[in-house]
Amino acid sequence: MSATIKQLRAFVTVARSRSLAQASAQLHISQPALSIAIRNLEDATGGQLFSREARQLTLTPEGGDFLSRAEQLLHSWDQSLDAVQQAFRLERGQLRLAVIPAFALNRLPALLADFHRRYPHINILLEDVVMEQVTQSVQEGRAELGISFHPDDLGGLEFIPFNRDRFIAVVPPQHPLASKPKVRWCDLANFPFIAMNRGSAVRRWTDDAFQQSCKAVHYACEANQLSTIGQLVRAGLGISAVPSLCEAQVREYKLKCRPLSAPVVSQEVGVLLKSRDTLSTPANAFLSAITG
Repeated sequence: MSATIKQLRAFVTVARSRSLAQASAQLHISQPALSIAIRNLEDATGGQLFSREARQLTLTPEGGDFLSRAEQLLHSWDQSLDAVQQAFRLERGQLRLAVIPAFALNRLPALLADFHRRYPHINILLEDVVMEQVTQSVQEGRAELGISFHPDDLGGLEFIPFNRDRFIAVVPPQHPLASKPKVRWCDLANFPFIAMNRGSAVRRWTDDAFQQSCKAVHYACEANQLSTIGQLVRAGLGISAVPSLCEAQVREYKLKCRPLSAPVVSQEVGVLLKSRDTLSTPANAFLSAITG
């Protein structure tokens, strides 16, 4: 037989008050129930903790030695219980995210600011990484949630879409395409083009679009980050096409954005996770906030 928290609490309360009547009142249980709890604890420990020869309850030597240990156990239990209750109330904990740069730069700040206002004691850990690394981070457990375009290979993860992104053309304000209400991919092929590096999903989608438009394109430069591409367009090195997630940032560079067609290239944006059932309370709260 093993001791329970209720039995330990009963023992400590009786030991402090030296009275079954006072202890039962403090614990809001009957004296018979309290006596049973003490006897069950004594059965678990293997001997008497109280001397019952005198009218007033006194601790046996073993009971006196056990009291400090029982108090430490109860203190540790109360601290642990309070900690997990705080976690469930979102008064402590961590939110671990892996997010593609396009979303991290343009949409995530407002979402995290709102989340922080609602749950100021939650520590936010953010990985700002490329799409392939977002998937890897969630798979390996460094992040509970990933925000990304829909990957070609989910690798056992769940994907919950919450938005659909469409590629846009990005050109300097004085460029010939800047005045057009819509731009086709074949229009972009007439000018030096700045692309994402080979191997990235964005580059693959860009190459596919140019192949569908049946026109060769001159890649003037390649870069690792969409933010770098915006700066290169701003400097006049060429034009580009980026996900519409980047539109606000691109407009800050004083560049023009135009919808792209023929073909329309669109991709789902969503949350990657292992399982809803294994999410922490902070991750569940953020998932609800972002997916509505």
